[in-house]
Amino acid sequence: MSSTHLSLNVHVVFSTKERCAYIEPAWRERLHAFLGGAVRKTGAVPDAIGGVADHVHLLIGLRATHRLADVVQDIKTTSSKWVHREIRLPIFSWQEGYGAFSVSPTQRATVKRYIAGQEQHHWKKTYQEEYLELLKKAEVEFDPKFLW
Repeated sequence: MSSTHLSLNVHVVFSTKERCAYIEPAWRERLHAFLGGAVRKTGAVPDAIGGVADHVHLLIGLRATHRLADVVQDIKTTSSKWVHREIRLPIFSWQEGYGAFSVSPTQRATVKRYIAGQEQHHWKKTYQEEYLELLKKAEVEFDPKFLW
């Protein structure tokens, strides 16, 4: 085959350090927009970005040459620096780990709606409850003592 064809869609979730509710509604949309730019800067495609006070969700399209860990680290590092500089919140930081779940092309629209509905979703569930559901649904093995 003379060229590469792929569809690598990933739903990435990460929280603020110790799940503190740092991300205020007054600047949340600006953060989400910045995250989209940070994704583009890595060469990935931001398909959807959303979240609430203590975590974010990103649906991103990766290229064959991407390493997911590097992409996520770049996004977290640049966005944390942005919050320090633009929002003037020096105590802000992201939790070290993250969740990443592959998304088939047929499920992209569903995941986009899920990300867009984060505000309403978290009227009923905490981040911890949501994250556990994502892990179980994706059949990801985990040790509960290392989750939080």
